[in-house]
Amino acid sequence: MEFLTIFLSSLIALVSPAGSVLARGAEHPLRSQFKSVEQLQIRADNAPSYQVIQGKAEKVRIAGRGLFPLPEFRIAALEVETDPIDVNPRGGKGLKLDRPLQAGVHLVLTQADINRALSSPTVTKRLRDLSVRVLDDSEAKQVQRYDFLNPQVELLANNRIRAKVELQEQGQSDRLQITVESGLAVVAGKRVQLVEPHISVNGEAVPQEILDPIARGVTERFDLDQLAGPDVTARLLQLKVVPEQQIDIVAFVRAETPTTPPTTKPN
Repeated sequence: MEFLTIFLSSLIALVSPAGSVLARGAEHPLRSQFKSVEQLQIRADNAPSYQVIQGKAEKVRIAGRGLFPLPEFRIAALEVETDPIDVNPRGGKGLKLDRPLQAGVHLVLTQADINRALSSPTVTKRLRDLSVRVLDDSEAKQVQRYDFLNPQVELLANNRIRAKVELQEQGQSDRLQITVESGLAVVAGKRVQLVEPHISVNGEAVPQEILDPIARGVTERFDLDQLAGPDVTARLLQLKVVPEQQIDIVAFVRAETPTTPPTTKPN
């Protein structure tokens, strides 16, 4: 979620009293968060218009297409629409929000872009040479290294996804064909839950007693309260899988001025 925090900071800077949203190059603070951008448009609504000079905006709308936060990872579409923004310069000590920044976010990831990222050199390198600690017959922990090869994702009906990958232990020629399929559901707006997950290895189903703790671990790991940080609140409003096309994500984000611990004077 570090990217989200930086992105919101750039959005706040757009309506700072410096009036950058009216100046040439107003998009630069946001563009600089991406490696490259195919299309990015920003619009600030103000009534009256001079309010932007005072660090106020009735609404900011951002529409982006083909955004690359990493060189090999493409976001097909990103749309952001804020509530009123009110920024205070704090006398040159940084920006302070006189009211929390609230925004609706719509994010689109396509199946083609996801698979392109998975086959990129950066991801391929990270998937190779992974270590896994296992127990042998003597119950002593040993480290085995594996290569995860040819990962691929399919978007299915009923809000389900399927992922396939080949697993090869280093030094061995045999490969295991692993298939993971699961539905996706949003829990309390902050967790993604696996629904009726299935895992098979070389066509043989993994027992349910192994699947259950894996599913619980995934749900606990992707908790937005833990990922967003102390000054950012994020809630998932929609997670929709369009078969063979894309994943649509709609979220609500609220950011407050970062809190700083009180300074103590030495005795």
